[in-house]
This record gives sequence, C-alpha cells and structure tokens, in this order.
Amino acid sequence: MAMICTRAWVHGRVQGVGFRYSTQQEAQTLGLKGYAKNLDDGSVEVLACGEESQVEQLLAWLRAGGPRSAQVDKVLAEPHTPHEMPERFTTA
Repeated sequence: MAMICTRAWVHGRVQGVGFRYSTQQEAQTLGLKGYAKNLDDGSVEVLACGEESQVEQLLAWLRAGGPRSAQVDKVLAEPHTPHEMPERFTTA
C-alpha cells in the first residue's frame, strides 16, 4: 500500500465554523497524519499523509463540504513531500 502526502486548500466559509477541528477528527478516524490550518485569505490548508485510499477519502469528505456548518466552494489539491513527516494530525 502506497503512503502519500497531499496538500489541499479549501475555500469557502471554512473559518470560524469548526472546520479544522472536524477535519482533524475525520483525519484521525482515517489514520492520517498532517494538519489543518487557517490561512490569511480565509481558506484552510490541509496536509494529509497516509495510505493513498485514506487520503482520497479525506479529500472526498472535504470536497463534499466537510462539516455541516461549513460551505466549501472549491478544493485545490496537489501531491506534497514534507521536509519532515508529521507525527500526528494537528490544527494550527
């Protein structure tokens, strides 16, 4: 099974609605490592590292809108190779 890392930028109403916390819970359920952090432009950056199928499941969850309180307009994603592999999934 392939281990991959993907970095995604989630745009829409995704700050101040529990988006990072919900993303962390979903990622931990899937066994992923990485982070979700707010960006100055109002979007959220998500780094997800783990089994390819689990990373794809998280991306599908993000594209489906994430938590009910959020409104996701678009998700941009690309493969990423971090300098250091995250030890767990965090929020910043």
